[in-house]
Amino acid sequence: MARIERATAELFTFQLDRAVGGSGVAAVDVIIVKLADADGAEGLGFSYVLGGNGKLALLAAEDQLARFVRAKIPAPPRATWRSIAASFNRSGPGPNLIGLAAIDVAMWDLHARRCGVPLGVAMGGEPRAVPVYGSGGFNTQQAPEEAAEAASSHVARGLRAVKPRVAGAAKDAKVIAAVRAAVGDEVALMADANEKCDLFTARRLLQLARDHGVLFVEEPLPWSLAASYARLDAAGLVTLAAGEHAQDHRQLLAMMQSGTLGVVQPDLAMIGGLTPVMDICVMAEALGTAVSPHFLHGLFVHLAAASPAVTWLEDFPLLEPLFDGWPDLRSGCATMTQSAGHGLRLSGLSEQLLKG
Repeated sequence: MARIERATAELFTFQLDRAVGGSGVAAVDVIIVKLADADGAEGLGFSYVLGGNGKLALLAAEDQLARFVRAKIPAPPRATWRSIAASFNRSGPGPNLIGLAAIDVAMWDLHARRCGVPLGVAMGGEPRAVPVYGSGGFNTQQAPEEAAEAASSHVARGLRAVKPRVAGAAKDAKVIAAVRAAVGDEVALMADANEKCDLFTARRLLQLARDHGVLFVEEPLPWSLAASYARLDAAGLVTLAAGEHAQDHRQLLAMMQSGTLGVVQPDLAMIGGLTPVMDICVMAEALGTAVSPHFLHGLFVHLAAASPAVTWLEDFPLLEPLFDGWPDLRSGCATMTQSAGHGLRLSGLSEQLLKG
């Protein structure tokens, strides 16, 4: 097997036209990792820090490439991930995991390209159509009518599920009712609170969600409040979803084993790449828990090909302008592309941003 001859990490800031999502993200720091071996095979990976401040993650990625990847004969992606992650025992996850995520994606892309197969096949799967829900265009400041309009636009594109933003406020009742009226009963409805509730307002939100047939409520509380999540789940009102802020899949396992979370939502950057999300999927299959990764449906569709635990993918447009090669959505579903690797390439915009 050929050695890795080139292994680089670069950083640029992607400024958005406007703040988006429940957290009001206006800029994203993006870490790009490029690999090339002596035979000419290449791999492309990326990670990100929402809201900026990605310099520490870049430094971490550069250090990891120097110690574990550059000029080495590469081990399989999972083995490489374990070796790098084991080196964090004295420095912790944080930026280390965010940097590792970019390397892990690049290693998987390189591995699949070497095999000449799509990433989902290299992960042990086969193509399947996975339903996608729409979460873009929603925010907690918009009027109920605006939320309903955003939901209708997703349905017009063929999506069969939508996820408006809520905040544990009195207005939530009107927002959820307006969205439900706009999309009808045949379209699945979720709700995302982005950690904005306390225990009292979360209980009220879950009651409201049950009354309107909401499939799951995402992050009603800050991720760290595991005991409070368990208290909410004990009420049996509606399925709870969380996980995008988790940096240790063992944290997720405990909440999956207890049944507190019915849907786990790992984030590519926070959890450290595709490899730990694969581990989460194995746990989820054994426990009957659903997996719905945090945005990036065009990348995670490969993981869905390898794991039946992935039941929904999220369409939240954010990094799409930075890459070409995203799969098309058909009849509200995504299917992995047939290109070798993950199929994504840096767009002209990314090339410009990398040049500064």
